[in-house]
Amino acid sequence: MKYDYIAILRYKMAILQVRDIDDRLYSSLKLIAKTENRSVSQEVILIIEKYLSNPTLFRSNPTKEFISLSGSWDDKRNADEIISSIKKTRSKSKRFDKSNVIFD
Repeated sequence: MKYDYIAILRYKMAILQVRDIDDRLYSSLKLIAKTENRSVSQEVILIIEKYLSNPTLFRSNPTKEFISLSGSWDDKRNADEIISSIKKTRSKSKRFDKSNVIFD
């Protein structure tokens, strides 16, 4: 009997409590858990495990993302032709005419 009690203590799990969670976030979490046939606790554990197994996947570096886009626009036209095309497709707006001035 003494050894059973020690075994129970050895495998005791930690308790994590999250306070002040946004209702929309909690609702989303509940919905995801339900669609995956898991409890909210199981879903939270899974999310944390995924993140901790490879946190670099979840960290975005805006500079690297921007640099990765360089060269991604392929167009046979030169810059002047592209600018001309953009200007031609713009519609004329009277939004900033003197008749539509908000301030004097």
